Amino acid sequence: MNNLQMRAVSAFVLAAVALWLTWLGGAPFRLLVLLGAALVYYEWVSMARLRIHRWAIGGLALAVVAVMLVAGFPASALAVALLAGIGVTLAAGWGLGRDMSAAAALAYAGLAAASLALLRGDDGAGLKAILFLFAVVWATDIVAYFTGKTFGGPKLAPSISPGKTWSGAIGGTVAGVVAGVAAAAAAGSGSIGIAAVTALVLAIVAQAGDLFESAVKRRFGVKDSSRIIPGHGGLMDRVDGLVAAGFALFLIGAALGGMDQPSHGLFGP
Repeated sequence: MNNLQMRAVSAFVLAAVALWLTWLGGAPFRLLVLLGAALVYYEWVSMARLRIHRWAIGGLALAVVAVMLVAGFPASALAVALLAGIGVTLAAGWGLGRDMSAAAALAYAGLAAASLALLRGDDGAGLKAILFLFAVVWATDIVAYFTGKTFGGPKLAPSISPGKTWSGAIGGTVAGVVAGVAAAAAAGSGSIGIAAVTALVLAIVAQAGDLFESAVKRRFGVKDSSRIIPGHGGLMDRVDGLVAAGFALFLIGAALGGMDQPSHGLFGP
């Protein structure tokens, strides 16, 4: 298979697994996001070429957060544990060589896992929120790729990611909004206007997350975060937009419905 075919097959398999476990919710979904967080953390510290004594504390902190998520601790306790873990990891990394890579990796992976797990929750509102998120991020990613390849034009951020164009960014954003509105309508959202604005924010944030991950890879001088996914590279390469957009959607939901049930602020009880 060529690279595009390999990307398509890998994306289809990953999407099918993600949708199945999202539908199940509860422990299966939380275990999925925790496995993803562990892989993302390992990819980051591997790109930074950290020896185990420099990332072990962050790994332990992530494990503590994972146990708390599975056990159903409230969001406030998770936030305290994650912030404390980041602080301790940062202090240890600075003391061992003035390196913040493990702390940054913990913040990135930990926030991703907590945001997605809390958004999904255990009810129908959580399912709607995650499917809405998937619709926006996946549509943005796919259409941005093909629009950029088709129309080309001025580069979006050539010093960070030379392949991305403004045409791709605009096309992806439009597609993300359309997909978000369609998903919200199918879910019976009360306000399509709010859904459209939220989808617009998420589409932009998802692409910013993609650029952020590209900047991280450029910082460490690597092309891919790893080679675990055929045609895509590493897991970070696949979920960079989802991580950023998921955290943004959690913040929006938390502002509307509270940290423990953010999806209720978006799609009702």
